[in-house]
Amino acid sequence: MTRRILSLASFLLLLSCASPRPDLAGEVDRILASNPDRSIGVAYYDLATGETVLRNEREVFHAASTMKVPVMLGIFEAVSRGELRLDQPVRVHNEFTSILDGSKYALEAREDSDKSLYDSIGRELPLEELVRRMIVRSSNLATNIVIELIGAQRVMALMQGIGANDIQVLRGVEDDKAYHAGMNNTATAYDLMLIFRALGESRVISADDSKKMIEILAAQEHNDGIPAGLPQGTRVAHKTGTITRIAHDAGLVMRPDGTAYVLVVLTRNFPKSSEAEKVIAAISRAAWRHEAAR
Repeated sequence: MTRRILSLASFLLLLSCASPRPDLAGEVDRILASNPDRSIGVAYYDLATGETVLRNEREVFHAASTMKVPVMLGIFEAVSRGELRLDQPVRVHNEFTSILDGSKYALEAREDSDKSLYDSIGRELPLEELVRRMIVRSSNLATNIVIELIGAQRVMALMQGIGANDIQVLRGVEDDKAYHAGMNNTATAYDLMLIFRALGESRVISADDSKKMIEILAAQEHNDGIPAGLPQGTRVAHKTGTITRIAHDAGLVMRPDGTAYVLVVLTRNFPKSSEAEKVIAAISRAAWRHEAAR
């Protein structure tokens, strides 16, 4: 009888200690259901286990500044071929060509998150600095200068090599004529997941190049999305994208043990970007809790 009582007590103790692993798919579904009038695409991939959670992953969104990640990959690919050098000087200029009709246009500093670069117009800066500004500060001016060096078609070819066949990088930013004609850069959560997975698995160009690009992405200065849902100090290599009624975040979240997972959240139709960022952070928090219980 005593042995039976002890066995029952041990069983009950095990039950009380064994908390079930948080259900990421269920939590994502709950968050999406609580925002019925918004479009939200989610793609999660665990590089250590291959576990995947996908919701509206093939829905097409305006890419906003997430397109700057494929552009960076295109630059590094050209550098790997010896066609460019990261230390080569590039003249900062502010005149670009619309893909719609070939007319010229310029960017406005007040619309750019990196206004200080406009003070360098007419000067030369290292290519690597422009790439960093494009990612870390989401500089539109740097983006347009950089993409001119390789062209959008080459970026697209590289993306297709990764398997990201639905992403569209057609042009630089602030090409208003093209925008109003519907000629826009677009992305899906699934394709951005493939891109960050390839980076995390060092399958883009080389392991050293992947490490360098991850380091640049980890220096991101806009951190109100995925990082806001994580414990302070968590390393995240990510890229945000925000325009009117569009707010995205996509990246690699690094665990303390050195492994990582990919999380992409794309949103549309939130009246304020701050509202969308709260949802992105909530999904990020759910993913971290799910991961912490591995």
